[in-house]
Amino acid sequence: MGQIKLPKNPGDTGWKEILPERKVNPKLSDHLNADFLIIGGGFAGLSAARRLIQIDYKAKIALLEACEIAEGPAGRNSGFMIDLPHNLASDDYVGSLDKDREQTLINRSAIEFAKSASEEYEMPTEAIQLVGKTNAAATPKGMNFNTEYAKHLDKTSESYKMLDSQEMKDLTGIDYYLNGLWTPGTAMLQPALYIQSLADGVSKSPNTTIYENSPVISLEEEGMHDGQKVWKAKTSLGSISSPKVILAVNGLVEKFGYFQNRLMTIFTYSSLSRELTSEESNMLGGTQDWGLTSADAMGSSVRRISGIGGNRILVRNRWSYNPSMEASDSFMSAAANSHNESFKARFPMLDKVSMNYSWGGRLCLSLNNVFAQGEVDEGIYSACCQNGLGTAKGTAIGVITAEKITGTVNSLIPDFVDEEGPKKLMPKPFMWFGVNSYMRWKELMAGKEK
Repeated sequence: MGQIKLPKNPGDTGWKEILPERKVNPKLSDHLNADFLIIGGGFAGLSAARRLIQIDYKAKIALLEACEIAEGPAGRNSGFMIDLPHNLASDDYVGSLDKDREQTLINRSAIEFAKSASEEYEMPTEAIQLVGKTNAAATPKGMNFNTEYAKHLDKTSESYKMLDSQEMKDLTGIDYYLNGLWTPGTAMLQPALYIQSLADGVSKSPNTTIYENSPVISLEEEGMHDGQKVWKAKTSLGSISSPKVILAVNGLVEKFGYFQNRLMTIFTYSSLSRELTSEESNMLGGTQDWGLTSADAMGSSVRRISGIGGNRILVRNRWSYNPSMEASDSFMSAAANSHNESFKARFPMLDKVSMNYSWGGRLCLSLNNVFAQGEVDEGIYSACCQNGLGTAKGTAIGVITAEKITGTVNSLIPDFVDEEGPKKLMPKPFMWFGVNSYMRWKELMAGKEK
């Protein structure tokens, strides 16, 4: 394996920037051994670490994170930990009934795992709240999506509440939306706060150590020990040797030599406003905290938050397929402009409010909407490709992988069944043109939903 080069993260993630400074774990600067090595400190990696601690408290666990905790993709999402089907490749998010029921149970097991972590580690309330979310429709087409989604939920016996335009205004303070579909099972996160709190909680275990700003530059076979193959992960200043390795790096697993040409790296983009004044907050009205996903899969997600970082509004829209795993500055700028336009269209009374932070974040998709998971080499397990649901699916695959690598039978995610692997993609030039053309068309068709 050649030297691994990591892509840069575009923009400063507002979720992390609005938090108080925390004590960052040191870089790896020694040559160490561990019973388990986890590469990646996001939802999958940290959830795997917590599950390994539960399974074997005495095991020596090391986790390597390439940047600071919450600086990477885990701290760059919009904070929806969704329990219900949310297939980004589908216009209405849903799939087959049986598959959706299975996925819902897995997502809810992950949410329960995250909630129990928040209680065990005494996280701030804002880190994770089980308050549900609303699918918001700004057009008749969006209303039709909500109607069809409600029919699907009826078939799966899921509870929901349809909100009319007045109820949407009472919630948000604006008259932009025609209706909404509220479901109770989504957990809303301050993703940077949650992931930092999870890392700090895991680090309290006496045999678990997290190293930040320690990107792995190579992962090579070191030899055999006690009948097991041992792997050495090198950083610029040190190394860790272990017979058991978990790759929790999402699309970057390709750079380690696995799932080649089977995963798509998609960027999504978000902006977070400056803190609203009390006068602006009163002018807006509505409630202090809410989260909207768009009834149209390519529309805008919008959140209003209040808490540690103040009273702010987040807008997320625009997508790009980047086989290089890096987003261009020009597209980042275009996305930020799109966020401003979407904000102004929704909140005309806040015409003096600007965006403080704009950023992009990587997510990973497979053509057939499956994980890139399982044992990929002797002692190396992948916990990657969450298909756009990194919060819930990342947590789930982290738990599942910790149980697989230890041979644990009593699973916390009891409904997971091994799937087929990710399907092979077309050559990158065809994929780049086809996927980006499709997304531009879908964004255009989203109209006022964007």
